[in-house]
Amino acid sequence: MPITRRFMLTALAAMPVAACDRPLSLGDEGMSGGLGEATHHNLLVQTGQLQYVMNLGERFAAEVPTTVNFAFDSAVLDAEAQAILRRQAAWMRQFPELSFRVFGHADLVGSSAYNRQLGLRRARAVVAYLRRQGVGRARLEAVVSLGDTQPLIFTRSRERQNRRAVTEVSGFMQRHPTVMDGQYAAIVHREFVATAAE
Repeated sequence: MPITRRFMLTALAAMPVAACDRPLSLGDEGMSGGLGEATHHNLLVQTGQLQYVMNLGERFAAEVPTTVNFAFDSAVLDAEAQAILRRQAAWMRQFPELSFRVFGHADLVGSSAYNRQLGLRRARAVVAYLRRQGVGRARLEAVVSLGDTQPLIFTRSRERQNRRAVTEVSGFMQRHPTVMDGQYAAIVHREFVATAAE
């Protein structure tokens, strides 16, 4: 299919759905399992927004580091983590209509309850730092990923790679003017022009 035709079909399919009080989110259907989540997910698929969010999520992961690591039993951001978060914030400012989730993790040392709280503190530390870098609070959500339940390296000893916070694109902000005013195609067009210039 020619690029211009594919672009037009994507732009037409990507018209916004009715407003809601929360961001249109990638993966919501697995987060809460609440009433209406399947319908919400289906609307994202049918309007083309889900695929576009997934594409931007992949681009975010390819262009900036998505993970910061922490010292043992700490939610303090070191210089390396701060440098990574500044890069994330710069990318986020390019796409003001996107929302993000930050998942906090812990290693396998300590109780599960403590590690859940530590993971949440780490996610909140990342969100606070991104806010100081000019990313709006409504665009960021700190999510604990059950602390020690998703280790990268399975070991009962201290492991820095497991002590992390991961930032992901979660969806479009429904209250953002470009989405709410029916200018969703402008977002698609901006992305198309940027990739064509490469």
